[in-house]
Amino acid sequence: MVQVSQALVAGDSDAFFVTVPAAAVGPAECALLAEGAQACRLPAPVCASEVTERSSRGGMILNNLSLCYQNKLILAPMVRVGTLPMRLLALDYGADIVYCEELIDLKMLQCKRVVNEVLSTVDFVAPDDRVVFRTCAKEQNRVVFQMGTSDAERALAVVRLVENDVAGIDVNMGCPKEYSTKGGMGAALLSDPDKIEKILGTLVRGTRRPVTCKIRILPSLEDTLSLVKRIERTGVAAIAVHGRKHEERPQHPVHCEVIKAIAGTLSIPVIANGGSHDHIQQHLDIENFRQATGASSVMVARAAMWNPSIFLKDGLRPLEEVMQKYIRYAVQYDNHYTNTKYCLCQMLREQLESPQGRLLHAAQSSQEICEAFGLGTFYKETTQEIDARRVELLAKTPEEVGEPAEDTSGVIKMAVKFDRRAYPPQITPKMCLLEWCRREKLAQPVYETVQRPVDRLFCSVVTIAEQKYQSTLWDKSKKLAEQTAAIVCLRSQGLPEGQLGEESPSHKRKWEAPAQDPGGPRTQKPVPPGELCKKPFSTLDNGEESPLEGW
Repeated sequence: MVQVSQALVAGDSDAFFVTVPAAAVGPAECALLAEGAQACRLPAPVCASEVTERSSRGGMILNNLSLCYQNKLILAPMVRVGTLPMRLLALDYGADIVYCEELIDLKMLQCKRVVNEVLSTVDFVAPDDRVVFRTCAKEQNRVVFQMGTSDAERALAVVRLVENDVAGIDVNMGCPKEYSTKGGMGAALLSDPDKIEKILGTLVRGTRRPVTCKIRILPSLEDTLSLVKRIERTGVAAIAVHGRKHEERPQHPVHCEVIKAIAGTLSIPVIANGGSHDHIQQHLDIENFRQATGASSVMVARAAMWNPSIFLKDGLRPLEEVMQKYIRYAVQYDNHYTNTKYCLCQMLREQLESPQGRLLHAAQSSQEICEAFGLGTFYKETTQEIDARRVELLAKTPEEVGEPAEDTSGVIKMAVKFDRRAYPPQITPKMCLLEWCRREKLAQPVYETVQRPVDRLFCSVVTIAEQKYQSTLWDKSKKLAEQTAAIVCLRSQGLPEGQLGEESPSHKRKWEAPAQDPGGPRTQKPVPPGELCKKPFSTLDNGEESPLEGW
């Protein structure tokens, strides 16, 4: 007898399915499965023969669904916006499901899964030590991993890498940008239904997680309906529909009637997307958009990017309150300051020229961002807590510290760090050290760098004339660690390291922009705050700035 969770029959969002041998499923079991499937608007087997027909490999694949896509408020996938701080903030404000930004399969396949005990996260780390995707337990049962792919086997390999850390898998099938379509991904897939079927079918059969896709509508309603029916037959759990065509942009009206036709045709949940420009300015508008499209759920992109509290039933919260809460998450989860700054710029929008906007524009670190929003004390206390956890973990795992293998008794050490802001654009400590070695006719510096597994920080030792120099403070990258080691050597020798204000004749000409050089950094025209924050947008052929949605 097949066991079926009563939570499934009740339509609970935490319901799950199991793989059921076809021979074990009779009419009674099908009836129970159908009842539960109907509660979540999932394709339901209605008789044993249908189950057998759909079980070409000897068993009916019913994905382990930790998500139900019926009647949900969803944060859309958005490039550079859908990182961990934004996803957690959206969940706090009432989003039921959150999508990460689109991540390309080839990039993900280069990543290594790392459990970050310091931050209590799971990180997928590229060979250059950049965190490509970071998630945590707080979102594990509600985060959907969206990928860009054009190959079924690559897509499945990515799914196997991330499936234990996410609640669902989504395939981007609608991004109109050239960087996506030229690789056969995104909207390029819409013209190749066979490939769509192969990718989705492979994923549905190959993972325990629910698989979905996000599409744009085709030029004709007939072609659109034909495509979504074919997608439904692959066994996906839901389809998200951006109600615009490939060539249309946010200023074009969303085609609610097409989404409604799709919703009326399919038996699985349809997620409506594309209403931020015309339809969604406050929380009540989300339900109005859902009714206008006849969809099961609504996915919100730009309206949530501008103010994630759009998901709150009680109404929008003051923007400064929202931004401070976002910053807190960014610091707690060590979000790179450039990404934090970018997302805050999107929230400020027309206030970028305000005093606070100018402070944000000038910020060159997470600490400076915090200080601009009155969170300087929070930054100091939080980073101290993170450092304390790191020290505690290192004390428990001394064998993983990653110290250099050789005897370090003769190493000269100092507790210093490299701060890029303290140096002119043309000067670094490594440059100063190399020039000094050449002047003294010494062999050029040799850097040996190690990485500590427990927190993935770096430490570098530089050797000059058989003497080693090292900082006792670890850095976030190999390049920073090498600069820090160079500082230790220069300071121990009483040599100038190139900082602003130093009067070293050999370097003065480099950090003072020459008058005859119109391209020198001191003669460049300053970039207004508003222009800086517009920079990440791409300009389309029609002169419009591209939206930030993942597609």
